[in-house]
Order: sequence, then C-alpha cells, then structure tokens
Amino acid sequence: MRSKKRFETMAKREHYVVIGNGVAGTEAALQLRQRDQNSHITMLTAGKLLSINRYEFPKVFSPCGSDWRDFLLHPPEYYDEHEISIQRNIWVTHVNAAEKLLMLRHRESLSYTKLLIASGGGRYIPESLNQFRDLMEKFGTYEEAKTVSEALSKGGHVVMLGGDMIGLDLARSLIKYGFRVTVIGQEYLFWPHHVEPAEKQRFTTILQDMGISVRSYASVESIEQGKSGRKARHIVLNDGKTIDADIILSFCGLMPSLAFMAGAGVDIERGVLVDPHLKSTDKNIWAAGDVCQIWSPEENQYRFYYGWENVKEMGRVAAFNMTGGNESISTFQDEKLIVTDTGEIDSPFWQFS
Repeated sequence: MRSKKRFETMAKREHYVVIGNGVAGTEAALQLRQRDQNSHITMLTAGKLLSINRYEFPKVFSPCGSDWRDFLLHPPEYYDEHEISIQRNIWVTHVNAAEKLLMLRHRESLSYTKLLIASGGGRYIPESLNQFRDLMEKFGTYEEAKTVSEALSKGGHVVMLGGDMIGLDLARSLIKYGFRVTVIGQEYLFWPHHVEPAEKQRFTTILQDMGISVRSYASVESIEQGKSGRKARHIVLNDGKTIDADIILSFCGLMPSLAFMAGAGVDIERGVLVDPHLKSTDKNIWAAGDVCQIWSPEENQYRFYYGWENVKEMGRVAAFNMTGGNESISTFQDEKLIVTDTGEIDSPFWQFS
C-alpha cells in the first residue's frame, strides 16, 4: 500500500482550510482569524508567491518598472502575525467531502473541519480559438504578466481577442504607457456586462476615442507565427483582412478553476453552486470569488459576481458564516457601464481599494 503523508488537525480546534490566496481567500482568512482566535487556518495556493493583487497587473508595463513585492496584498510578516499558515506550490487534486480530507499531489493529504473554495478562475478560450492557444500569451499570474511586459518592445502592438472588462482594463493602461492595442471582439466584448446592441456601438466608439482600435464585427480565421523580420504573430480575419501583432492575449471571460472538485459530491454547474450565505450543498464547504455561482432570488437563477469589491465581500461573508454567522451576500448589483465626465468608459468591475 502506498504511504501517505498526512497533516492532522488538533482535537477540539477548528481547522479552516482555504483553497486559493486571491482577494476572496485572503480576506476570508483574516476574518476567520478575527472571529475565531483559537483556530487553525491554512491557506493553500498553487502559486509560488504570497497573495498577489491581480487587479494591479497592468502596472507591470509602467515605464517606472515594478517588483513583485509591489503587488502583494500583505507583507510576509502579516501571515505570521495572524497565525495563518500559507502553503505555496500546493496542488489539490481531489476533495473527499465525506471524510473532510483534501488529497494533494505527491500522495499527501490534509484534513479540515470547514473548507472554503476560493480558487478563482483562469482564462476561458472559446472552442473556435482553442487550436491557436499556443500562440497566445497568458496573463493570469505575476510571472506571466511580467513575461508579457518583457516581451513587448516600446510602442509594441497587442491584439486582444474577446475584449472582456479585465482585458479592457489592461488595454487602457497599455494605451497610457504608449503601446498600441487592437481588440477583436464580438460576444465577449464588455463581458460580464450585459450591453444592448445600440449601447454596445456607443461604448465601442468611446473605446476608439480612448485610443483602442476595435474590430467588433470581425472574427479570427487563423493565427500564424510571424515571418522572420516581421511581427511575432500574424492574424487572418474572416473578412480577409490581416493584423500583425507582437503579443496576442485572450480575454473571453473566466473559467472557474474547479478540476479538483470532480467527484466531491458538491453541486457544480460552471462554478460551485452556493446559497446567498455562500454555503455549498455540503454543510462543511463554502465557496467565494470567481469560482462560485450564487443563488439570486431577484433573478431566480444561479449567477456569478465579479470584480474586486464583490469578491472581497464574498470572502468576508463566507468567513462570517463559517464561524457561526448568518449573513447573506447582496445579490442585487448595479453593474452598468458608465461614461465619466472626461468621456471615458468606467465600470464597477474596475473599482478596488
């Protein structure tokens, strides 16, 4: 029988385990500590860095440069001061909800009394673009963002496929820093906002006034490696026109990171299905952030809620309820795109503090 290294909890003390160290997971860990000072708290992350503010990634392109420490949500000593154990480069492979046990890589396991799934989401690539994924750069981690910034020469050209709000936030920063940006977007343009066709045209015009080139009626026919002496990527559109780019990024929404939840016995649609208290169908498992779909009584359906403020609030509410509270997340949101006094687009998904 293969041996397993197993981390056991101490008797009569709650062991809260948080999978994910983004905004939701980090906020939850702090709230758990404040509400239960006698507990064990363990955060697990597949990344190599401490909790990073991914909403600040556009700053890697700043002419002033940036260091990974500038993106930390909290300094390293924060976790020691709050007695939060954060274990990096740890991959959860399966959740055994019946035994309250996490299976990890390298045949290790970790037991919990209460579990928070806050593993976030990664880039979603539509099936029509999947064959070209190796020609697209990633932008989901600090290391990936830094790699893109180092590969992009001064005044370089970035092509964004999709044009969701995460991508458009990056696009406006790139324009500010002197780069060129072209967005090829149809159904994912302005996602997750729901924008009517007439309004979409108005907002598209505003994007162009902001310096962002938008091809809202075109789709990608093919992507090729650029020829020697030319740009790194060559894009052919369905109308026969071509675009050369230094970097191609996909911003077509998010796909929840949930592979490890297969077979856990918890209800999942695209994300973990939770009630407004953020509890799953398992009494000891909660979920928060981009990984969960929350039941909305107003809309009579499960839905995702995005953006810094929503995600952080989910972390707080989940921790409150994991420690005996009874609070519901606000499921009514004003998620409209707005135009500022300076004539630029703004979004509640871009707001954070």
